[in-house]
Amino acid sequence: MPAKFTVYKDRKKQYRFNLKATNGDIIASGETYPDKKSALKGIASIQKAAAAAKIIDDTGEAEAPARRGRKPAADTTAQTAPKPRGRKPAAD
Repeated sequence: MPAKFTVYKDRKKQYRFNLKATNGDIIASGETYPDKKSALKGIASIQKAAAAAKIIDDTGEAEAPARRGRKPAADTTAQTAPKPRGRKPAAD
């Protein structure tokens, strides 16, 4: 099931929306709107803009290092002999 937008009225009878992940967690919330039509326009605007949106990092922090995981499969097109593994000669 894909993510979904839910439209609802808050305590002040204003319209709002949430974007919910497939597990039901709220991953984004919209501002308040005076009517349902405006809330739906807000959702449509996000749907249209989000696909092409760039990520701008204003935190000033360095990018997180890549997560360690499985290494990609080795390229087997060029078979080479393994390097011998032995001890290095002792230095005098």
